[in-house]
This record gives sequence, C-alpha cells and structure tokens, in this order.
Amino acid sequence: MARDSQSELTHRGTRTNSLTIDPSLMPTHNLDKIFAPHRIAVFGASDKRSSVGYSVLRNLIGTEFDGVVCPVNNKREAVQGIQAYPNVDALPHVPDLVIVCTPAASVPYLVHECGRAGVGGVIILSAGFKETGNDGAVLEEEIRVAQKDYDLRIIGPNCLGVLAPHRKLNASFAASMPDAGSVALISQSGALCDSILDWAQKEGIGFSHFVSVGNMLDVSVADLIDYFNDDPHTKSIVLYVESITNARQFLSAARAFTRTKPIVAYKSGRFAESAKAAASHTGAMAGADDVYDAAFQRAGIERTFEIDELFDTAELLARHDPPRGPRLAIGTNAGGPGVIATDALITRHGVLAELSGSAIQQLNSCLPAYWSHGNPVDILGDATAERFTDALDPVLNDEQTDAVLVILTPQAMTDPSAIARAVGDAAKQSSKLVLAAWMGGPSVESGIEILQAAGVATYSSPEHAVRAFMHLVAYGRNRELLYETPREVPISLPFRSANSDESKVSSIDDLTHVWQPPRTGLISRFLRHRSVQGQKLLSEQDSKAILTRYGIPTTRTLIATSARKAVHQANELGYPVVLKILSPDITHKTDVGGVVLNLRNDDDVKRGYNEIIENAKRLAPDARVTGVTVQPMFERDHGVELILGAKQDATFGSVIMVGTGGTAAECFGDRTLGLPPLNERLARRMLESLKSWPLLQGYRGRPGVNMDELIQTLIKFSYFVADAQEIQEFDINPLVATQNGVMALDARAVVDNEAATKWHRPFEHLSI
Repeated sequence: MARDSQSELTHRGTRTNSLTIDPSLMPTHNLDKIFAPHRIAVFGASDKRSSVGYSVLRNLIGTEFDGVVCPVNNKREAVQGIQAYPNVDALPHVPDLVIVCTPAASVPYLVHECGRAGVGGVIILSAGFKETGNDGAVLEEEIRVAQKDYDLRIIGPNCLGVLAPHRKLNASFAASMPDAGSVALISQSGALCDSILDWAQKEGIGFSHFVSVGNMLDVSVADLIDYFNDDPHTKSIVLYVESITNARQFLSAARAFTRTKPIVAYKSGRFAESAKAAASHTGAMAGADDVYDAAFQRAGIERTFEIDELFDTAELLARHDPPRGPRLAIGTNAGGPGVIATDALITRHGVLAELSGSAIQQLNSCLPAYWSHGNPVDILGDATAERFTDALDPVLNDEQTDAVLVILTPQAMTDPSAIARAVGDAAKQSSKLVLAAWMGGPSVESGIEILQAAGVATYSSPEHAVRAFMHLVAYGRNRELLYETPREVPISLPFRSANSDESKVSSIDDLTHVWQPPRTGLISRFLRHRSVQGQKLLSEQDSKAILTRYGIPTTRTLIATSARKAVHQANELGYPVVLKILSPDITHKTDVGGVVLNLRNDDDVKRGYNEIIENAKRLAPDARVTGVTVQPMFERDHGVELILGAKQDATFGSVIMVGTGGTAAECFGDRTLGLPPLNERLARRMLESLKSWPLLQGYRGRPGVNMDELIQTLIKFSYFVADAQEIQEFDINPLVATQNGVMALDARAVVDNEAATKWHRPFEHLSI
C-alpha cells in the first residue's frame, strides 16, 4: 500500500468484509514516519557544540540524508547555517518526524503542539522523566496524554535516538554512523549504544536500523520487532534488554519474527534477588532470570551472555541458515587450536563429527602420511592454500558433517590471504556452513577481510567460532519447535455428573465429587472461598484434591489430630502408611523431622505421631501444628522422584517448572521452566533438557518411566495453571514417575488472596 493511502486510512479506518479495522491499533502504525521520514524538524537545534541539539542537527545534515531538515529555535534566525523557525506552526510543511532536544519541562507542551499540527512521529532525546523520580514521572504522564490524544508515535524519552543506515538517517546524537547492514539493534540502554557502535565499526558489522528505545512511553520493543519483520533490509535482530513490560505482546511479536529470521538477545540484571520470600520449592528455585530463559526459548530467541558473543552470533545468524545438526568438522594447520575447538564444542553439547570411511580415504590420498587421520583434521603447519582446498572438499561433501570450522595460525610458511581465498571459494561452492578462526594479529588481517568479503563468518579464536555455531544450532532447534506439530496425546479429564450442584464448592468433598470439565470456574470459586476464610496456604489435602480434578493421580490423604485418630486412619487406609506433619507454617517437612515412612502397625503409627509432634516443638517452636496427614505408603518400583510446580512471575505471569525432586530438589538444581499452556512437544522438550533425562529413559538395567503418562501429567498440570490465575505458587514434590505411571505424593499450593477476591479476564495471567 502506498504511504499516502496508508496515511489517509489512519484517519478514517479501513472497512474490510464489514469489519472496521482502526490502523492506529496496529503496532507498526505510523512507524514509517520515524524510520522513513521525508521532512524532519529538530526542536532545540543549536550552534553550541557541546549540546545535544548541535550533534543531532550535525548528524542529520552530515550523512547525505535525502530529505528536508528544519531547525526549530525561537531565539535564532539560523542554526548551523540553516534557516531556523520559532515553532512547529511556522514550518513551511508539517514534518513527518520531530526530534526533541529541549529541557524536560518544555517537552509536554511541544509534544502537544506537534500533535495539534498533525506530526506523525516524535523522538524525545531529552532526559529528566520517570527515571529521575516523581516529578519526572508527572511530566512523562503529560506527554502520554498528548500522545494518545493525537495518535502520535513516540520513541523515548531519555534515549540516544534512531539510525537507519540504508536511508542515511542519523536521528540521534551518536558519535558515528554505522555501515549499512542486515542487523537491527534494539537497546534499552542509551549509554551502551555508543560503545556498541564503536565496537561494531571496528569489527565491520553493519546495521539495517539502530534504535535506543529509552523509557518506551509509546513505541515498545514488540512494536519494533513487528516493524522490522516487514523490513527487507533486516535479516536479524540484536536485542539488549533490561526488562520486558508487555510480555504477551513481546512474545507474540518475537515468535512471529523468529519463524523466518533470528533474534539474539542479551538480558542484563541476571542476578537480581526476588523481592518476596518464596513459600514453596518452585518459588525458591524458579528465579526471574530462569523465567526469561524459558520465555526467550518459547519465543525462539537465542540468548547470549556477553556483548561480543551477541554480535558474533547475530552476524552468523544473519549470514546462514541453521545447519542440519550439531556435527562439526574441524580443519586446522595446528593441533593445539583443534583440541581447543573440540573442548569448546563438547562443553557446549555439540558433536564432533565422525568422518566417514570414504572421507578418510580421500584425505589419506591428498594429505601427508602423518596427518591426524581423524577429526579434527590436522593438515600440519606447512599447509598451503592448495592443501586446505584438498582437505576441505571431502570434509564438506561428507554426509556425516553438518558444518566445518577452519582454523589458521600464522606460521613461517603460512600465507593467510591465499588460504582465506581458498576457504572462501570452498564455502561458496558448498551448501554447508563454513566458519573460520584466523588466529593472530596484523599478519592475518588481510585474510580476515578476504573471508568476510566472501561471506564467511570469521572469529579471532576457536572458542568464539564454536560458541556462535552452537547458538546457530540452538536457534535452528527452537525454530523447528515453532513449526513442529506435536504428537496427539490423549488427555482424559473428569467430567461432572448430570445431577451435580456446581454452586456448592465450599468443602473439600464438593471439590472432589462435583465433576466437570476444566475452565468453568470451579477451581477459582473454591480458591476464592478459601481466600475469604483467610487461607493463603492450602493444605496438602486440598492441594491434592485440585490435582485430582485434573486427572493427576495422588495418594489418598487423611488428617489426624491425635495419635489415636492416626491409628484409626491408618487402619482405614491399610498398612504400610506414611505420616507427615500438618502445618501451614512449615514448607520443608523433612527439615523438621516431619515425615515418618513405612509404618507397618498401630504401635509404629503411635510412635511416629508423637515423634513428629515432638520434633516440630523442638525444631519449629513457632509453627502452628494441627496434626499429621496419614497416607498409604507408595511402592515406587524404581521410580524417579520429580518436582512439578508453578509460580506467578511479575513479568511473564504463570510459569511451570519440572526437575529432579524429593528432598534434594533445591540442592541439585536440575530444573527447567516453561510457559503454559503446554503441548506434547513442549512437555517432552522440558523433560529432555533435564540432567535426569537418562534416568527417565532407563539407566543401567533400571526400567524407563511411562513417558506418555508423564507427558500427559505435565499437560494436565498446565491446564490447571491456565485455569487458576489465583495460584501464586504450587508444588508437587515428589511426583514419582515409574514404568507403570505417575503419582503425586505431596502437594502444596499458595493462593494470591488479592487475586482470588477479584474478577479477572480469562487467561490474562498467561503470556502465551
């Protein structure tokens, strides 16, 4: 659609099939006014070299921008030799874009004037808003009102600005203009941007766009991802984030982008402590940074942990499609770097390709007799460009390799430039990924330039090359997950009886016996009733009853408030039994001697009851103890203890955790997180990522668990989490998985009392 037509539709809406669509509600609405403007006005343009207004105007007129630039300054007739105007109304034409460099106090009025004049986009570089405290937040809110009133698109405030090298647009106070390239950078840190620009220029990395988002009063990271998804120049996005605001919008935009193009993210603030004390294993184990990991993976975003790694990976992702798999062949003229590359590959769970017999035979015929005869392929220090070519050909054609890393060290007989040309030619003739690590200083610089010109991603060390390669492999796996159709898994859930009364949900019996499908509000009403009673922590019995509603097997749980009652309950259940302390104040029962196993007669139960009560008085004197729970002893049959839990994250809402369970759950830290709802493929991927995955499959003569039942349990649990937004934390620990099925032996739920007493839109606690 032509820009003029699109602009016209902005004001009158579009009617399609009798449905009126307001373009102003679209995330990319009017962003062309910012990234592809024809007329730009600079408010606060200045002749003072130390000012932001000077740098911005100088950048605009010094980069061959093909458009009109007008300084706005009510105290000067001209700025930097260009006619100035006192205000927006005095401009000869309404600008597409206004860049504001004036003090914070003046900005709300100027934005209002821009909106009244019909300006489409505004970049506010000025600082002094919510980042400075309450007074600044008030100013920012005034700008927000004007933005909504006039349908403006605003980047900032408190940002570096915007650069679009393909359009020769430098709407910022950055010190330099980057080369045109295929990487779009979105950064929440303006201070970091100048350093990144300087580093990227040194490394020869070009950008399609470079955006400092500042306080994100209007245009968000998600809006920009959506916009760059349709940009022909953008092949990948580099993202520097400190926090995500609208998680659902962000994940939706990212998932759409990563289906065809990669996003590489660096998330700072990884080790911030939670503001709340957790009341469950899941709450303690699922930290905020772990949730970001899970969200990024679900969105297909590849995460890095160092700035140079960020760009190494982005460059590779922009140049190449993901390889078929993780099998890497290594060719080198020095044995040591080959070993270094192998160590880096195995550390990152890559696979050292095992060369086929035919490849080995061909290498034997073209290499000296004392070559390494395996992978890494050491072609020796006197290797010429011709020998590199001869060695690369059989390795690249081997069906057992997915990619090749070529390592060069400058030795007395080495010609780095000639070898670089040979490697570049080989890479152009092969569909497989070729990476290079040219190790050294000035002697290899010309070779690096040749490789980069040939489109070969080149690194200064084998470790950096392997690191980027494994990110490419991981991105490929995540992208497959976005497209993959999960296997059908039959999920059976209890249904209500025809004569049940859904209104009676105040007792545990009501919850257990009123059968109905999920998502009709029964669980929520039950939780609200418990909240009104002041219960923040649900009992094990109530928690298990909820799981039963979702078809998750649990051990029957009875409550005893005396030793005599415990004996009676044990006889009802049948021996052997287990006793567990019943207290709303004790999270970890074994820490206070609150669990006694395998009790086989009445005397054992009496002793066990008294032992638990005495231990609690001694080790947790302030805890409220109401008795014990009595449960049948579960025969584990070589079962694997897992923990399955959920928690509410401040950014991404409900998250699910599964990991190694039992008393050592927090000790081993073997866990993975996912965002509900889950399907078969997502649930399986979570389990596959655990260190205990080999135990689940069967290990050293021990049978594997019933994987279908375990996957079904994860899916059912995700249904529950999706239904019950009142749940703050939930633990099933342990969830025992055996070859015959699964069983929840203990459960604990923490209710958000405030959420439980309010009405919510369905699923608003889910970011997917």
